Amino acid sequence: MLNGLWLGFFLAAALAAFSRWLIGGDAAVFAALVESLFAMAKLSVEVMVLLFGTLTLWLGFLRIAEAAGLVAGLARLLGPLFRRLMPEVPAGHPALGLITMNFAANALGLDNAATPIGLKAMRELQSLNPSATTASNAQILFLVLNASSLTLLPVTIFMYRAQQGAADPTLVFLPILLATSCSTLVGLLSVAFMQRLRLWDPVVLAYLLPGALLLAGFIALLAMLSAAALASLSSLLGNLTLFGIVLVFLLAGALRRVKVYECFVEGAKEGFDVAKNLLPYLVAMLCAVGVLRASGALDMVLSGIRWAVGLTGWDARFVDALPTALVKPFSGSAARAMLIETMQSHGVDSFAAQVAATIQGSTETTFYVLAVYFGAVGIQRARHAVGCALLAELAGVLGAIGVGYWFFG
Repeated sequence: MLNGLWLGFFLAAALAAFSRWLIGGDAAVFAALVESLFAMAKLSVEVMVLLFGTLTLWLGFLRIAEAAGLVAGLARLLGPLFRRLMPEVPAGHPALGLITMNFAANALGLDNAATPIGLKAMRELQSLNPSATTASNAQILFLVLNASSLTLLPVTIFMYRAQQGAADPTLVFLPILLATSCSTLVGLLSVAFMQRLRLWDPVVLAYLLPGALLLAGFIALLAMLSAAALASLSSLLGNLTLFGIVLVFLLAGALRRVKVYECFVEGAKEGFDVAKNLLPYLVAMLCAVGVLRASGALDMVLSGIRWAVGLTGWDARFVDALPTALVKPFSGSAARAMLIETMQSHGVDSFAAQVAATIQGSTETTFYVLAVYFGAVGIQRARHAVGCALLAELAGVLGAIGVGYWFFG
């Protein structure tokens, strides 16, 4: 899938460039393509410089959180909820612990820990599955929630904004939090509808109602604020939350007698290795997106969408943020490249770049998650997993656009 997407970017760029040359007489388009290749390769290295530091810093702190037992604690906290949402999984089964640890790791931004834990959880669920090739209800719920973007602290989004010179990198914290709440809620409700889950169970309600009421009250409070006050509050909460979590990690580690410095250095080494391995993928995708923009192909697609939106009379400014949304279900690296390119083209603090950052932080690589998690256990018939996951993805995109107009419009 990723090979076809990457090749398709270059083929679409070639078709657009030849049409501009042969029909429009614009021979300079090929010089623009070559210049874009080198410019995007240079930009990739510039992005990686900050990425090295950010991943090294964050994975160091996250290793302290793991050693202090915070991830395991969150797993125990969420355990009773998932026992109700997955009634076919026996109480005390290893899958429940792995599922809650996976969600806890995702919420904390522990992507490297979340994926292997998630694959182990899927294998445990498969051991309870009567069919070798058809997804069970528990597997579908687990996958859809994973595909609904559970990360609550989008540190990498902050990093990309900082690298591009944003006045306040954490300004998108609240918009992402609200949009990702939409995607996760829609994912849960769609699966519950398809599987006839008892969401009115007292234990389920004890988990969901306080969160829903808190979110509703918070949105009501935000609705009373001006645009300037919203931006100020998002900035304050983003920075306060980020530093507060770092402080909690350190204090929890100290209380559990974790050697915080040695633990930080151990995690930081892993961050360095992770960042180093990302460079080839970043170069590949940024160069592909660069030639797509330089050829005019991307502008042609966006112009068509903008024209269609204009017929409805809607505000079409969000269209410039759509490239990130269009490729995110297929490839995280392509969406990341689209986000960076949007920041470069429109300005990091432009409306389009802020909405694109919100989309990036509130959606997930749906088809990649489906392929990896179901492929790991040989599932061939996904049943309603694809529909529910894409519905959650759509909710995240629409939520990001709506919240973008609210905060930045």
